[in-house]
Amino acid sequence: MVPDLLDHLRATFSPHSSTTFDRRFDEIRTASLLVLDDLGTQSMTPWVREKLYQLFNYRYNAELPTVITTSDSLDEMDARIRSRLLDGKLCTIYAVTAPSYHGGKGRKPRK
Repeated sequence: MVPDLLDHLRATFSPHSSTTFDRRFDEIRTASLLVLDDLGTQSMTPWVREKLYQLFNYRYNAELPTVITTSDSLDEMDARIRSRLLDGKLCTIYAVTAPSYHGGKGRKPRK
């Protein structure tokens, strides 16, 4: 899940971390395939907004495959990320309309 990924990145700031932030971030953004589950459930601080944009932008420019799941509509996404997702030459968007697996608790309905 995206919130867990961001926590994993923030953990590198600890003095007890066995790796640096730059190394961990580079491992994530250069992964041969990246799956970002539940995009939009994270707290959108300026730091989070910037790191997600850097991640998407790098992967977009490198044409690396990225799978995203979200209950957000495109209109609710950061405009910089949305612009990358709307490039029909590199991206395919599939809308899956199904009842929430969690029984609708705590999840936003799809628009």
